[in-house]
Amino acid sequence: MENPNAPAMSPRMLPKKKAGPHLFIKKLVQQRTLVFMSVPFLVWLFVFKYWPIWGWTIAFQDYKPAKKFAEQTWVGWKHFEFLFQDERFFRVLRNTLAMSGINLVLGFVTAITLALLLNEIRRLAFKRLVQTVSYLPHFISWVVAASIIQSTLSPDGIINELLIRLGFIAKGEEILFLGKGEWFWGIFGASSVWKEVGWNTIVYLAAITMIDPAQYEAAEMDGAGRLKRMWYITLPGMKPVIVVLLIMNIGNLLESGFEPQYLLGNGMNVDFSENLDIFVLKYGINQNNFSLATAGGIFKTVVSFVLLFFANNVAKRMGEARLF
Repeated sequence: MENPNAPAMSPRMLPKKKAGPHLFIKKLVQQRTLVFMSVPFLVWLFVFKYWPIWGWTIAFQDYKPAKKFAEQTWVGWKHFEFLFQDERFFRVLRNTLAMSGINLVLGFVTAITLALLLNEIRRLAFKRLVQTVSYLPHFISWVVAASIIQSTLSPDGIINELLIRLGFIAKGEEILFLGKGEWFWGIFGASSVWKEVGWNTIVYLAAITMIDPAQYEAAEMDGAGRLKRMWYITLPGMKPVIVVLLIMNIGNLLESGFEPQYLLGNGMNVDFSENLDIFVLKYGINQNNFSLATAGGIFKTVVSFVLLFFANNVAKRMGEARLF
């Protein structure tokens, strides 16, 4: 007999039903439209992302394209040992990390700053003009962009002409910017910002639109100026998006790019412009050493996974937004 004085059980106190295979199948049937829509993506993911992982076996062989798989010579960690004993590899690793770090810092700072400033513009026509001008370089291929940069920085380019007119250098003392290796990282960072800053602001502007306008109204009534509203309302509202993008970018630290370094690099700045991708192309693929090229690719993938999980775990411990 039930006790009338016993407290009623809330839904949280009721025992949970165990999720069995039949419940999973039932949910799949209920959401069969979404399942069918995801099938092409899953097929693409398997064919182009997971199936090629079989090719990693090349890194452990002295791979010869003319031979069958059973005829390849297995050499174990030989190519990885060569990488970690080669001075060129550590030089390109330094360049890759330096350019990725510069791109990470400048990309985040400039994109967030531009998004904050655009959000404060009240004249819609001027705001759209600034957005259009800042977005346009993203749609220019790096081949065209590199030509523009080379022309701008050439001895008879606009930068040298401007320096002469301002009296910083004399006629005949033009600077060959791309001939100074130690300047390449800065040129790469400035070029990447010019090309991508407008496009990178899109995500941050979308995040700003999700902030409750009532917070701005309350802050304005309390006497907070624009800078204080940006610091105490806009930036905290963007914080989850910033953290997630930061985690993703940290995971891509070894992906400093290929086209800008390849197109802007030359014999005079090669010690600072050559990165891992160019190293793999030059000393691996171009010399038919596909095993070395594959070993370099595996190194990049493993390090990227480690950095991604590390950054995500740090964000989790700090109570911030995270990827998983």
